[in-house]
Amino acid sequence: MAEGTVSVAEVETAFQKFAVHGDSKATGKEMNGKNFVKLCKDCKIIDGKNVTTTDVDIVFSKNKAKSARVITFEQFNQALTELAPKRFKGKEESLQQLYSLIVGKEPANIGVTKVAKAAAVDRLTDTTKYTGAHKERFDESGKGKGKVGRADVPDDSGYVGAYKGSGSYDEKVKDA
Repeated sequence: MAEGTVSVAEVETAFQKFAVHGDSKATGKEMNGKNFVKLCKDCKIIDGKNVTTTDVDIVFSKNKAKSARVITFEQFNQALTELAPKRFKGKEESLQQLYSLIVGKEPANIGVTKVAKAAAVDRLTDTTKYTGAHKERFDESGKGKGKVGRADVPDDSGYVGAYKGSGSYDEKVKDA
């Protein structure tokens, strides 16, 4: 292997890493269109001028089988062969240069949504600052009371609400 050349096995490992990204059922043998575009973005094949996401989608559609939604590694290589002259115009060994962009790369998680931690959110979710009826829904530690804190639970003891002598029936019966 000469200096600057990249083996197909190294490209295949990158293909497998991107093929399984975001899909727990994926085997790594086939790649869907979304992951193909992600590979092209993360490896800087899409430069915005010569190669765009539309170009990548068109090349993907050309190389997949008519009814399929995925491409194999052989179809992936064919797609890269079509993209290489577009990305590196007028340069010889454009496919090798494209391979060198792909080798060693993994799917990036940059730009993934993170949980917002703003002062406003903290203020709104601090249960110690709640007042009125909302205060009754939480205990001293800030943990919710559940249904007891949300609803007035009726007394199902069988006695009338204003009756003062509840629980005294057994005492009266014993005396008699």
